[in-house]
Amino acid sequence: MTLLQIFVLAIVQGITEFLPISSSGHLILVPELTNWPDQGIMMDIGVHVGTLLAVILYFRKDVWRMFHAFGQMLLLREEFNEKERHLMLAVLISTVPIVIFGDIASNFGLTDLWRSIEVVGWASIIFGILLYYFDTKSPIILSISNLRFGHALIIGLAQVLALIPGTSRSGITMTAARGLGFKRVDAARFSMLLSIPTIIAAAAFEITHLNKAEHIISMSDLLWGASLSFISALIAISLMMKWLQRASMTPFVLYRIILGIGLLYLVYQ
Repeated sequence: MTLLQIFVLAIVQGITEFLPISSSGHLILVPELTNWPDQGIMMDIGVHVGTLLAVILYFRKDVWRMFHAFGQMLLLREEFNEKERHLMLAVLISTVPIVIFGDIASNFGLTDLWRSIEVVGWASIIFGILLYYFDTKSPIILSISNLRFGHALIIGLAQVLALIPGTSRSGITMTAARGLGFKRVDAARFSMLLSIPTIIAAAAFEITHLNKAEHIISMSDLLWGASLSFISALIAISLMMKWLQRASMTPFVLYRIILGIGLLYLVYQ
């Protein structure tokens, strides 16, 4: 892989992983629009590791508290913080549906079937409109402290739709959270925390499906990909969280619709 290809893939992954505009959809578009060869599973894992480290660093206090609560539970101690334990369990509950349905979709070959510009285009528009509707019409009354396990399950079931390229994992989970009445910043915060076990599960799944040919990639390429995606993801998360403190998700919706229309034009012209 050339350094330019690594740079583009890593920056695209880093920026789009946590913004509600679909990282998987953009990663499909890069080789389609540039005629570059597919980057392979190893590079996908590398850039995802970079984004994983970025979200862990940004939400390090939440991550440490949940990890601490989990450790205390395993040791059967009673001095864990109830709020920390509740948030940790909510994240785990939300992760279960995507693990189950992701495995089913892979076994039936649906993930490969859906990898097309046409699917990305339609998903960008349809789920962008849903994001706009729930973001503008839903009340803004709940925070993370109000999160119930029922809320977590609904958000987790919504995340299953992210198996369709162009949907956006962060976008659909924020849409569900806003539909339940969570504040924009809290919807984004829970979505980001939910991405941690989801990315880990996806990376583990991809590793188990590697073949020998896909092991052929240099360590320097992997490090470049992970580092660049880490930096770009950290910047994207920081800017988005600041934006959502004072404004809506409408700019992301407009981008999705414009992108979707452009892609469908390319398909149907």
